[in-house]
Amino acid sequence: MIQNNRSIVHMDLDTFFVSCERLLDSRLNGKPVLIGGISDRGVVASCSYEARTFGIHSAMPMRMARELCPEAVIIRGNTGIYTKFSRMVTDIIKENVPVFEKSSIDEFYIDLTGMDKFFGNHKLASEIRKKIIKETGLPISFGLSNNKTVSKIATGEAKPNNQIKIDYGNEKKFLSPLSIRKIPMVGNKTYQILRNLGVKQIKTIQQSPVELMEKVLGKNGKIIWKKANGIDNTPVIPYSEKKSISTERTFERDTIDIGKLKRILISMVENLAYQLRKKEKVAATITVKIRYSDFNTYTLQRKIPYTSADHILIPVVAELFKRLYNRRLLVRLIGVRFSNIVHGAYQINLFEDTAQFIHLYRAIDKMRNRYGSKAVIRAVGIDVKYLKQSESFNALSADKLITIN
Repeated sequence: MIQNNRSIVHMDLDTFFVSCERLLDSRLNGKPVLIGGISDRGVVASCSYEARTFGIHSAMPMRMARELCPEAVIIRGNTGIYTKFSRMVTDIIKENVPVFEKSSIDEFYIDLTGMDKFFGNHKLASEIRKKIIKETGLPISFGLSNNKTVSKIATGEAKPNNQIKIDYGNEKKFLSPLSIRKIPMVGNKTYQILRNLGVKQIKTIQQSPVELMEKVLGKNGKIIWKKANGIDNTPVIPYSEKKSISTERTFERDTIDIGKLKRILISMVENLAYQLRKKEKVAATITVKIRYSDFNTYTLQRKIPYTSADHILIPVVAELFKRLYNRRLLVRLIGVRFSNIVHGAYQINLFEDTAQFIHLYRAIDKMRNRYGSKAVIRAVGIDVKYLKQSESFNALSADKLITIN
């Protein structure tokens, strides 16, 4: 049963990508900085607070951002560097708390329930924040309350580089004067619906009957009403780097058809990447597996920046397969595994992709969600049969593993 007096911390690295770049180049301090696709068709992945004063926000077309702030410094971005810093912060949190959830590359939930018997939970969270700042140089903010929703909103109010504690029983009072935009789940469409009804502040939702919210917004209306009233029993999901998703194919007859093998691998990657996005997860380790007719099995793996975009994953898998494949032997089985999986909203490579590319992914996934995972596929995978996914915590202990740094 979920306790009512939990202690949930939400930590969020402030303008994470920009902060990483500023650690590498102090000349960026105090300047409006845009990170993302550098072409006019690119999009903004992250922007500094200085840039936000011009009305710039993430996912905005880069051309529009340039027009709003011509003097902005534009950087393509380096996902490898951001992943490295993210892991540094993750390791610090892991060493100091019993349970935490990594919800994205720069965002964490920590469950400190019961820890106040040994430390003051606010003091402990403060010490962890100070340690992160000292050891990484990155600014980070946190909110502390009895649930994930209030803590996340509190973090937003604490920024930049600060902290807020919401005492038990004060959740509604804290939320009441805030804009309805602060509520998780309230996107542009929902915001416009509520604004058309004259709803601006959270207190108006708090004062409204839950039945009215359900009538206006459907099933999400009740959830939004609960969040507005500071009610959220969602648990902190323990973080695990070992969890993986994989698929493999054993052939009825051993094959040496390289074209067939490549087509199947592409279909595997496409399907697994969709499963990641569907579950709002990203992976940082890719493994390719081959079993030959003599039953010897080999795997090759590579660590990459967190992603769930198949057009990024496919070339990695193709490279691993090329390095692993022995043309002189018949193949009995091939497989692909994505591991080091975390919950993550950062799904598309905003540094390389255009706005059109991102919209295309969303449209394709929407069709797959409605009509099935095979509703939209690459032409090379038309003749590939259904691929089964599996989630596993087991390593390929019997395989000969090679790691590429």
